Amino acid sequence: MLRLEKRPTPSKTWSYATPVLAVVLTMIAGGILFAMLGKDPFLAIKTIFWDPLFNEQFASYSRPQLLVKSGPLILIAIGLSLGFRAGIWNIGAEGQYIIGAICGAAVGLAFYPMDAWFIFPLMVIAGALGGLLWAMIPALLKTHFRTNEILVSLLLVYVAEQLLASMALGALRNPEGGGFPGSRNLKQYEAASNPELIANSGMHWGIVAAFIAVIATYILLNRHILGFQIRLTGESPRAARFAGVNPTALILICMGTSGALAGLAGLFEVSGPAGQISIDFNQGYGFTAIIVAFLGRLNPIGILLAGLLMGLTYIGGDLAQFMLGLPASAIQAFQGMLLFFLLGVDVLTNFRIRFGKVEAA
Repeated sequence: MLRLEKRPTPSKTWSYATPVLAVVLTMIAGGILFAMLGKDPFLAIKTIFWDPLFNEQFASYSRPQLLVKSGPLILIAIGLSLGFRAGIWNIGAEGQYIIGAICGAAVGLAFYPMDAWFIFPLMVIAGALGGLLWAMIPALLKTHFRTNEILVSLLLVYVAEQLLASMALGALRNPEGGGFPGSRNLKQYEAASNPELIANSGMHWGIVAAFIAVIATYILLNRHILGFQIRLTGESPRAARFAGVNPTALILICMGTSGALAGLAGLFEVSGPAGQISIDFNQGYGFTAIIVAFLGRLNPIGILLAGLLMGLTYIGGDLAQFMLGLPASAIQAFQGMLLFFLLGVDVLTNFRIRFGKVEAA
């Protein structure tokens, strides 16, 4: 008989091994999926993970794009990880990402065509505040009315998507766009643009913010009393209450921080790679960042590496669609498998697999 036996303490070895095992299992299951679609599984895996970095035919374009795709994932996942560590489940980062982009772009477009140095900093502040205030809705409802932050934050994503469509078709629509939906191209408005800091590197201010967030969060979790309170609350809520941790303040801080970082990711994306507010602006970064956070074990350094890996699947997935004719849905399923296997094998951190009959008491 196969059974699970609870470990006395979580296994550190399996804690670090499960992400690697999840990636391997994802490659195997993904290969089977690609084979069922009539594609060479080994060529598909090679196209996704190897060619974007090491095939010179594609690397000159793909390598800079790795930072472009990874930046928002890392920035959002860092914010989510703080709440997840404390048992606060913000699942609506996609909505906060959208609202941050709308608020930041609106500030920039309000000054058009003025050319002033302070416009972009104001956009950054507006993007962060937009995401923070959107995250405060589920946070305040949870602290005052005990609502479920998972459901509220998730449902607010759909509200944000409708606001995005409304802005693209209405208030922020380009008056010189011939009636087509979408705002002015911010990349053509120098004062409100987020250009590459180093030519052909993919490095822009959003990437810089992501690296700063990784460093700051690492210091917070390991050197600050707030980080201790976050970790303690997640590991033992009862002990946290005895230690004097204020649960209401912790919910507001964690939700607010994750919302602000998601809003910043949206602002840097709309003023940089995306360039404009459009109906299809959101790319699902807020949901994919949940995978990144758990794949990185809610550790800032792990999230940095997981974000780069997930960014690679975006680039490699686009390449596989173009070169091999794989459907976009297959690539999305491949990315979803990663979270599925990560959650599945994560049970080994807290349980041992045992074989044999159960002895009578």
